[in-house]
Order: sequence, then structure tokens, then C-alpha cells
Amino acid sequence: MKGRPAFRTCDNRAMTTLKSKLQEDLNAAIKERDELRSSTLRLTLAAITKEEVAGKEKRELSDDEVQKVIAKEAKKRREAAEAFAQGGRAESAERERAEGEVLSAYLPKQLSDDELRQIVAQAVEEARAAGAEGPRAMGQVMKIVNPKVAGQAEGGRVAAAVKKMLAG
Repeated sequence: MKGRPAFRTCDNRAMTTLKSKLQEDLNAAIKERDELRSSTLRLTLAAITKEEVAGKEKRELSDDEVQKVIAKEAKKRREAAEAFAQGGRAESAERERAEGEVLSAYLPKQLSDDELRQIVAQAVEEARAAGAEGPRAMGQVMKIVNPKVAGQAEGGRVAAAVKKMLAG
């Protein structure tokens, strides 16, 4: 077709990036006529592309950056599902939850509450050993915890666990 850019399709070599995995899964979902997966993956790939072209020059995102975009998209789906449920739109809420499930397959396994509590408790002990006490130690504890739980627990959940641990 004249005037259209040529797109490279996936050949049979091993693709290793998360973005290419998303693209392969999108192609499979389209072939299987899986409307939910294909639309979710399309939106996610669009968000990744948007992130790649944001800023002064286009760049290729690393797998970690792609994972952050996917996590952001999954969070949007959870928040939208809650908003729809509160607004009495159960069907829309269910659709958002289903899209969130599709995206969660591309994210690392989330930490359980017990695992998060153990990591936070350890970080609180480290901060106390360094001289930080009480609610003022929040920043120091978060600096210790965040690298350990990156991608495995949402920031709000981590902050709540740290506050709870520091308070009691």
C-alpha cells in the first residue's frame, strides 16, 4: 500500500523484551478473536509508545520501564473498577477488573501482606539502628523498603504498612 509506513512483523527468532512479548500476545489475541485481551494489550502498547516518545527524543524503554507502564495501566483499571462499582455500573466495573487481570499476567507476583510486613519490619529495625525513631523515620524506612519491593507492591500499600509499623 502506498503512503503507509512499513511495519516489521515478528519473525521466528527469540524475542526477549517485554514489549515484544506484549506485541506477540496481541497478535495471538487478534487471531483468536479475543476482544478483551486484544483491546487491553492495544491500549497498553499505546501507553508504552506514548512513554517512549515523551520528552525531547524518542527512546526504547527497558523492560523495567515497560513494567512500570503496565503497573500504572493496571492501577488505572483497579481505580476505574472501583469508581464504576460505586457509581452502580457493575458491567463496566467487571470489564475493568477483567482488563486488570490480563495486565497482571505481565507483572511480577505481588507480595502477600505477611511478606510485606516482614520486609517493612526489617527496614524499621535498620532505620532504628541508624537512629531514626517514630513517624519521622518514615522517609528513611521507605528508602530502605522501596528497592526491595519494587514492582511487587503498590506504593500506597507499602506506605500504609510502614506507617502502621512505625505507629505501633
